[in-house]
Amino acid sequence: MDKITLLSLASDLKRIALAIQRNSPKNAQRFQEEALKWLHQSKNSLPKNNDSMGKILEKVEKCLSENNDLRKAEDLLMYGTIIQNRTMVF
Repeated sequence: MDKITLLSLASDLKRIALAIQRNSPKNAQRFQEEALKWLHQSKNSLPKNNDSMGKILEKVEKCLSENNDLRKAEDLLMYGTIIQNRTMVF
């Protein structure tokens, strides 16, 4: 598993959350495109025995497909923090 891709994903998730909270849909959209790129790279490099991270990445993908609102911002901020913390453990 590549730590850099996961940390980049976590960073972009936090940026999306901030953009939504600041009512900046263009920035949120741009960072969402980047986050999807990192998400697909992370899923491809994920080891088969790491089910917990796989489940988190699936939830992130589902969350990214939702409309921009404060709930999405809070969820993305939470997932960004979880991914960042889990990445530091590995």
